[in-house]
Amino acid sequence: MCDLTGIRAMRKPHAPSLSGIAGYVGLFSGLALLFWLFVRVDIAASYALVLDIGWLSLLVLLPYGGLHLFETLGWARLMPVLHAGRSFRKLFGVQLSTETLSMTVPAGVALGEPLRPWLCRRVLNIALPVGIAGVAVRKLVLGLSQGIYSLAAAVWGFSFLEEVSHRVIGVGGLGWMVVAAAGCITILFALLIFMLLNGSAARWLHRVLMGLAMKRVRSWLLEKERSFHETDHELSRLRAHAGSILGTSVLLYTLSWMMLPLEAWLILRLLGAEVSFPEAFALDTALTLMRSVVFFIPSGLGIQDFGYLAFFRAMDMSDYLVTGGAFVLLRRFKELLWYFVGYVQLVLQGIRPSDARSLSGNAVS
Repeated sequence: MCDLTGIRAMRKPHAPSLSGIAGYVGLFSGLALLFWLFVRVDIAASYALVLDIGWLSLLVLLPYGGLHLFETLGWARLMPVLHAGRSFRKLFGVQLSTETLSMTVPAGVALGEPLRPWLCRRVLNIALPVGIAGVAVRKLVLGLSQGIYSLAAAVWGFSFLEEVSHRVIGVGGLGWMVVAAAGCITILFALLIFMLLNGSAARWLHRVLMGLAMKRVRSWLLEKERSFHETDHELSRLRAHAGSILGTSVLLYTLSWMMLPLEAWLILRLLGAEVSFPEAFALDTALTLMRSVVFFIPSGLGIQDFGYLAFFRAMDMSDYLVTGGAFVLLRRFKELLWYFVGYVQLVLQGIRPSDARSLSGNAVS
């Protein structure tokens, strides 16, 4: 593992990757859509509506904090080497800082996720194989819980999705589409978890990479072969306790997903909109699935915001442009505050944001 000084010294200019180019295209596209949205809405009236809420607008910060809390609790279950108290607080910091990178940097998932095991070793002194295993299973548990959460939302809000389908997407069957997508996600990630925990996933990956890699990369893979075996050992330990560890972790991650519709419902109620929780649950789930498709756009800029406006219009919400504009303002304001805290946490962990990409690239080197 290279330290920060070494990485800074070794950094060399390199051609941007395809994912990096797609990320910047997504960022500028999202900003353009967001600008177009604010041109369409009555921004002055929306801002006045937000001001009318007063200090109660601070309540919109709570669900996102709950999301990170439940995610950290679920992640901690996958790494039982953690101890209560200070270790959990540090893991919460790692969760917040890496998620902030994933959500704010172009193609940020490819940046934030590899950084997780590196930070676990740096901040919590967790062995790299344990951290890699925990992060790998965490990602799949997150996907499985999203499928369960989406399936629950689609069933609970099925009639609502079918009612607004023609007005939102121009054809019927939105409820069935969400049910199908949620079912496919649930089955896919359940199978991936089963495959990952079969006891030899990392060694299988090592063999595949050895067969495909160039000579220089094969030399590095041979040096790291022991780490692949250690990661498999850690995955086998997780499999041995799959019932208690994975079951609880999936539940906690599902609760973290539930914070998103809770936030949407809370904001709409504060703005005076008569929206039931099942409706907020269904519409937020549909838009979350859509955001997953355009993952290269940081925080779903523009795309998700237009989606909310389309739903508000389909629901015959009075002054939907004013309410929608205020809704977007509050959600983006919440994100800016939490992302600021995430970057502060990253600096407290001894990492400059400009070093994050180099660190991710060297996380397992």
